[in-house]
Amino acid sequence: MFTFETGNMILLTLSPTFQDAKQDAWISFLLAAILGTLIVFVSSKAALLYPGKTLIEYSKLIFGKWLGILIVIVYLIQWYSVIADILREFAEFTITILLPTTPLWVLVLTMLLLLIYITYSGGIEGIGRCSEVFGPIILLSVFILLILSVSIFNYKNFLPVFSDTGFVPILKGTLHPLSFLGESVMMLMLLSFMDQPNKGPKRAVWGIAAASCLVSTVAIWVLLILGPEIASKLRHPAFDAVSYVTVMDFIQNLEILAVLVWLLSVFIKLSLYFFLANYGTAQLLHIKNWRKLIWVTSAFFFVLAVIFPNPTYTYIFDNTIWIYFALPVNMVGIPLLLWFVGSLRKKYQANH
Repeated sequence: MFTFETGNMILLTLSPTFQDAKQDAWISFLLAAILGTLIVFVSSKAALLYPGKTLIEYSKLIFGKWLGILIVIVYLIQWYSVIADILREFAEFTITILLPTTPLWVLVLTMLLLLIYITYSGGIEGIGRCSEVFGPIILLSVFILLILSVSIFNYKNFLPVFSDTGFVPILKGTLHPLSFLGESVMMLMLLSFMDQPNKGPKRAVWGIAAASCLVSTVAIWVLLILGPEIASKLRHPAFDAVSYVTVMDFIQNLEILAVLVWLLSVFIKLSLYFFLANYGTAQLLHIKNWRKLIWVTSAFFFVLAVIFPNPTYTYIFDNTIWIYFALPVNMVGIPLLLWFVGSLRKKYQANH
């Protein structure tokens, strides 16, 4: 959960949050952290009602066959669209920062081959073990950048607190980070793969809390270096803030650390979505060997990432569909319904 959330949140949520909440963006991130931990807690509790069963299986037990299938399809649409969107983002960011003359399809294909390898050979356990290695690297990299930046902080950028913005803009600013933290709703699926599912809710909450704290700290760091006005105008303010870090004209060009943080995190995020999309589709279609689906879905994701999402689509997806549909429906509404109706069903079955 920690590795999954960190990179993309740092890269993509800072600028829109600064646009809405200005110098109080850090308050928006803290509010999003509280709400995000509630989402992952509810999702984990809902999944815990039917241990050993995935969302594909217990949604039918809770809501009946057809309504259950409809809920599964809603989540599959989210998983499929997110994979295409992040693959495109990964390729465009890499071209902009590192490899300006590389064709987009080459980068998409490279990442897809890595996803196929880890998902086919390692499955969910392989992704988990990668995460155990990448998580501490991400934490250490961000910590190093924060320590080296202390000398260039401008603490006046913090002021005034609250009075310039007010409650509504701060609340609006929480929507972007919360929509990313809400992706932890995948615990509805992941809990069924745990050896000790009872520990799932606690571990997931700690993971999301740690990721939220780190991203909130990075938001404060960007605020102290760039100020709210500049940060709101840049597409990737965290990455631009790194270029200001220099120690005695000797330690410079630390952007590679920022790229490392993002790449490692995005790889885990894509791997998890890729696994869930294949496993979930196979269960829905009653395909016994879910790995066979990987070759079909990979071709589909490649075409979707290379051809379909242009910048306009990505903007509309991130700022409208994602925030005003996926957040209230996929991340809040359905998990609450699953938990509430599932609990009632369990009580009814226990009494009869």
